[in-house]
Amino acid sequence: MAHRLAAGITGFETKVVALDGAGARQFDARAGVTIRRVPTDERLRGARNVPLNAVAVLEALRFRPDVTLSLHLVASPAAAAIRRVLGARTVQYFHANEIGGKPKLAAFAAREADVAIAVSSYTAGLIAATGASQVAMRLIPPGVDLPADPRPLPAEHPTFVTVARLTSHYKGHDVLMRSLALVRERVPDVEWVVIGDGPLRAELEELARSLGVADSIRFLGSVSDEQRNLWLRRADLLAMPSRLPGGGLAGEGFGIVYMEAAAYGKPVVAGNVGGAVDAVLDGETGLLVDPTDPVAVGEAITKLLLDEQLARRLGGAGARRAQSFAWPVIAKRLEAVLLEQLERVAR
Repeated sequence: MAHRLAAGITGFETKVVALDGAGARQFDARAGVTIRRVPTDERLRGARNVPLNAVAVLEALRFRPDVTLSLHLVASPAAAAIRRVLGARTVQYFHANEIGGKPKLAAFAAREADVAIAVSSYTAGLIAATGASQVAMRLIPPGVDLPADPRPLPAEHPTFVTVARLTSHYKGHDVLMRSLALVRERVPDVEWVVIGDGPLRAELEELARSLGVADSIRFLGSVSDEQRNLWLRRADLLAMPSRLPGGGLAGEGFGIVYMEAAAYGKPVVAGNVGGAVDAVLDGETGLLVDPTDPVAVGEAITKLLLDEQLARRLGGAGARRAQSFAWPVIAKRLEAVLLEQLERVAR
């Protein structure tokens, strides 16, 4: 997201400050923007953000930005310091889970920003709940890379796919697992392709065995973007019934994967909570259901697998809608906000 926005903002000279990581040098060589990497150690965990903020301030003293764009609230201390020292206007992005995970920092980030950008109406409500009701708010969703070739590919079986890291229960893999037996009653040869890896994989594989549905599931683990795109072309639909995780966390801020599937003309089954309500238009580009109810989830998946006309109609509408979420379009929307900040300084 940070790269697509930085590369798409053409009216500014842009400098990016980001943490270092595996493959960063190769990525930066073709990124098309100037990037200063901050050395880090994974063992530091959250403390990695201390050198990130320190280097960002030092870079700003040399670069002297007119506007600072903070893509995550962990960078808000640097953005606030740059604003106070250099007078640079600050635009702060908010996603969702980080607001509940770091409520005090979220309130600080919103209070110190000239403009807060929420990726969904759900996220906008979370920002307001921090008490920063006076902050100027803009709603700009994440974007999507439109596929060069969105044509569907044949699959051996009726197939639905889920694309998500296996790190959080709220993504809904467990509910999908329980709904699969219901789907198999009407679509016996159905296959569920699970893309993504993480610490929950062993637990989910064991759950599949205990429920007797393991033979209908293909765990692919982490795959390349190209392989993911091939599966989006093969699948009949994407299902990811994200729910609200509880414990103060917020869950899905938007759900870029819903729009990625839509770009390939695939209908979507999603939870009727959180940012998915912005990403998926119920009955138009997909089906929104109670994400805690395996029966509702299973019925929605079965409906799209059996009703080809409905799936085609929803998928086509999703593909048309995805055009307005293309990254160049979203970057221009952000650029308009940044230019607005320059005009305010001039006045």
